Amino acid sequence: MVSLDPRTKFSNADFPKQEQAVPGLQKNLNPKPDCGETSYIGYGRLKGLKMLVTGGDSAIGRAAAIAYAKEGADVAINYLPSEQEDAEEVKEVIASAGQKAVLIPGDLRNEQFNYELVERAYHALGGLDNVTLVAGHQQYRNTLKDFDTTSFAETFETNVYPIFWTVQKAIDYLEPGATITTTSSVQGYNPSPILHDYAASKAAIISLTKSLSEELGAKGIRVNCVAPGPFWSPLQISGGQPQSKIPTFGQKEVLGRAGQPVELAGVYVHLAADESSYTTGQVYGVTGGTQLD
Repeated sequence: MVSLDPRTKFSNADFPKQEQAVPGLQKNLNPKPDCGETSYIGYGRLKGLKMLVTGGDSAIGRAAAIAYAKEGADVAINYLPSEQEDAEEVKEVIASAGQKAVLIPGDLRNEQFNYELVERAYHALGGLDNVTLVAGHQQYRNTLKDFDTTSFAETFETNVYPIFWTVQKAIDYLEPGATITTTSSVQGYNPSPILHDYAASKAAIISLTKSLSEELGAKGIRVNCVAPGPFWSPLQISGGQPQSKIPTFGQKEVLGRAGQPVELAGVYVHLAADESSYTTGQVYGVTGGTQLD
């Protein structure tokens, strides 16, 4: 098998300007991200496992959910009710891989829902071996004065608080050998001034990953984190980036293009699989070249 040039494995052409209301639908994104629907090939590395993925309807969460299924796992995905169309597409892909798909819509900003989410996933799947936390909220502001308390709170309530709530409930069911995978960002290391709140929330996730790994390692539960760079997703065109930056999104990276969600799938699988059994408290950067420092 010949290795592909990473600079041209996926398109490095300009993206068309486009805008959607929050949270955005992958179904209406142009071009549609590659989340591994046909491109990801599984090898049974997660056979028989039960996985819960937040933000599993689109982009990175979708790619993780699809990869898990193609590796032999049953998967429950969480998403907002307005993202039902995207979630139904994921369910079809998981079912076509011969695995069980459970759809659990709901807003992670609601504390009680997080506890119910874990409970429902556990009972619907008949167990729980991994919790993958991807769901996130990102809205740019031009200047510091443009940020407000309400939007700042919404970012943390979506990106950070659910990690506490979901993990607190999940440890009632996770057994030794189970894994938790959080999702940070290159912004957690190299923050942009138009994303003060988002970047701060992603830095908090890195810290949480490390502290959780310290406590839960004693229970045989591994906790790791994935830190993506610029990946093409509905997040970007629903207020995550200024419209002026959409066409050349990701082109400043060393590899000259934005990432496609399927390029993260293998990292999520690796961290959930037994092959990474001596890995915990780590942050895996997948950034197209930007250094995490």
